[in-house]
Amino acid sequence: MSKARVYTDVNVLRPKEYWDYESLAVQWGLVLWCVFFPLCLTFLDLSSDQDDYEVVRKVGRGKYSEVFEGINVNSNERCIIKILKPVKKKKIKREIKILQNLCGGPNVVKLLDIVRDQHSKTPSLIFEYVNSTDFKVLYPTLTDYDIRYYIYELLKALDYCHSQGIMHRDVKPHNVMIDHELRKLRLIDWGLAEFYHPGKEYNVRVASRFEVNSLISKEVVVLDILYFKGPELLVDLQDYDYSLDMWSLGCMFAGMIFRKEPFFYGHDNHDQLVKVAKVLGTDELNAYLNKYHLELDPQLDALVGRHSRKPWSRFINPDNQHLVSPEALDFLDKLLRYDHQDRLTAREAMNVSNDPSGWNSLVWRCSFGNWQGDSAHPYFSQVRAAESSRMRTQ
Repeated sequence: MSKARVYTDVNVLRPKEYWDYESLAVQWGLVLWCVFFPLCLTFLDLSSDQDDYEVVRKVGRGKYSEVFEGINVNSNERCIIKILKPVKKKKIKREIKILQNLCGGPNVVKLLDIVRDQHSKTPSLIFEYVNSTDFKVLYPTLTDYDIRYYIYELLKALDYCHSQGIMHRDVKPHNVMIDHELRKLRLIDWGLAEFYHPGKEYNVRVASRFEVNSLISKEVVVLDILYFKGPELLVDLQDYDYSLDMWSLGCMFAGMIFRKEPFFYGHDNHDQLVKVAKVLGTDELNAYLNKYHLELDPQLDALVGRHSRKPWSRFINPDNQHLVSPEALDFLDKLLRYDHQDRLTAREAMNVSNDPSGWNSLVWRCSFGNWQGDSAHPYFSQVRAAESSRMRTQ
């Protein structure tokens, strides 16, 4: 049995009410202005109604919802309205419970309200508005420092949700909203997120499709999580954990620094594993399968074939070399690993000194020198220095 090596027992130690979303009694029309205190979350009970919100324009459509930019008619403030399609009640409850549990967390999109139509009973979730730029437009303009900064901000959100016993399971560019002018990042769409319980077997068919109005072509574009699926999903390892999100982060990061989006461009689940194997190698894949007593379907095994591992330097070219540094490649290498237990955790990447798991005694051997485990990964040294400077001047 595979277990997460960090935050393993968060939900074991917490009361059942924390993670038992099926027992959640949804309070429709309860405005969720959460006040965060060190030991608790308090929700201010302010009644609201679906008529308090008006749709401005459609911004996307997913498998389980339609998303609109909207406005609160009482405050005249912009918001995002996520109208849920008919799905099982427990899925709706899970998303609401997770968003409530994460309220006040760093860079986690804020759930403001929960309403439903009085006649159709169609539920809608009301979120804070983020003036984001389409990632296909934004990413090619990002500087080396921009990428370091935004990945660090995303790590804050991931470490927080993991520390609360929650896997996002749908980390991809479309779910990372960036207001570049305000340098604000929000991790959104928690519809596939799940509570982590050690030893539990989860669905490997986790997938989301999302249609958005392209700012470039003015056409509807279908985006898929396929390109960011971890190897554990592709080889049917069901007792996966938070490290699934770290693989997806690695795919995002590779796409950003190499200017190759998506980095692993598979056409289906089988082809996706082939694309990964052509980069990470099949010897390493077989070692992973053997460790967890897994076997590939003979047809898939034939498709994968035999490939040697490619060095990351193979992907450097004149167009992206200004974004690629030794520490960037080292960070990437510690994320994109077949074995989920070998991947860097969000906490380790930022600063492992406060990691309760005891991993702060590790010394990471980087290709360019020694990285002491009681500090953030060197890739983020500039970002942390700037953050420390801001805090001193406040």
